Amino acid sequence: MLAQHQSTVARTARLSGVGVHSGAPVTVAIHSAPAGSGIVFVRTDVTDGDNRIAASVAAVRNTLLATVIGNDAGVTVSTVEHLMATFAGLGVDNALVEIDGPEMPILDGSAADFAAQLEAAPAAPTTPRRYLEILAPIEVAGPGKRAALVPAAGFEMSVEIIFDAPAIGRQRLELPVDPAAFRGEIADARTFGFIAEVEQLRAAGLGRGASLENTIVVDGDRLLNPGGLRRPDEFVRHKALDALGDLALLGAPILGRYEASCGGHALNNALGKAVLEQTGAWRFVTPAAAPAA
Repeated sequence: MLAQHQSTVARTARLSGVGVHSGAPVTVAIHSAPAGSGIVFVRTDVTDGDNRIAASVAAVRNTLLATVIGNDAGVTVSTVEHLMATFAGLGVDNALVEIDGPEMPILDGSAADFAAQLEAAPAAPTTPRRYLEILAPIEVAGPGKRAALVPAAGFEMSVEIIFDAPAIGRQRLELPVDPAAFRGEIADARTFGFIAEVEQLRAAGLGRGASLENTIVVDGDRLLNPGGLRRPDEFVRHKALDALGDLALLGAPILGRYEASCGGHALNNALGKAVLEQTGAWRFVTPAAAPAA
């Protein structure tokens, strides 16, 4: 059944850690917010100008190895995808996210800690939830990669990845997404990287907070993490987690099927922009007008 009304977080959650790219310590406080306010990030360390960033596709400023959102004053927050995926996965429509630095904490590399701390609660009993219903296929593509949203009764994900590294290879995930599936199937899937790229990334100012505690590190046909994988297909599950967070920037839960092959943040953002441009291919509906899930 589709949720009838908008929700927010049940109670304030506070988490601390380091940014995976900056390596800087950061603390986040996630508060409830009124119906209709959406997801808003507030940089509490910025006191000399506009420090509020409304999470949206239009706010995306960079998609290199993470999704970065910003406002017109140039204030940004990086690596928002895991928290945004948690909001979408648990059905949270409205929240205020206070953060004292420019990058979200990576925690254990997944959304598990966010999911453990957050639960949805009604934002306003009389405010209906608005869904984005896909009416016709919307697709973006590039060399060897594709992402699309196509009509479906609920929200589904079909994600495929292909990597030369034998430790990953080709993996595929098909998943109807609801709060139970989010918590049980993708929330704990960790980010991953390649040992051969470490020096190049750090020279570019990226990956400075990455470690074996928060990143699956791949070296050809082996993993450097002593504990191995949480699931044999943890890599594709993490790609699904990232995509869920990127799509959450559309600002409404989706009634449709997400399909991707060899996608990533840039392609997901291009798909989000295509949705906004192709207004005849979707509509907003409330549960009373939506198809049965």
